[in-house]
Amino acid sequence: MADSRMQINALIVDATDPERLAAFWSELLGRPVVGRMGPYVWLQRENGLGLGFQRTGEPKSGKNRMHFDVTSPDPLTEQQRVEALGGRRLEEYDAGGFLVMADPEGNEFCVIPEGPFELDDEGRADYLV
Repeated sequence: MADSRMQINALIVDATDPERLAAFWSELLGRPVVGRMGPYVWLQRENGLGLGFQRTGEPKSGKNRMHFDVTSPDPLTEQQRVEALGGRRLEEYDAGGFLVMADPEGNEFCVIPEGPFELDDEGRADYLV
């Protein structure tokens, strides 16, 4: 019997301006834009995972049901780079102890340290203190 496990092939982010969003994530992650097809803009595949941006007709509304966690040796320094690229910090999430940012279209993502960090019983992080 063949192995029937599914694997995640790519993550697709809806975008009103996929070129702009792809440029932001390309610069942030160091993954160049490698393709365009129809409503999609694709970044270079890494570790087997694709990242694409699909043009949609409506802007994001509400909180993401899924978000990215990106790692950095220094999350607070990375915050400045994210903001310089057009992202912003979402201070309404500060009580959770995570550095929560938004890309230019408002998609939330966390910048977490590369190494281990602690979580309390409520799931709050401690790496920003």
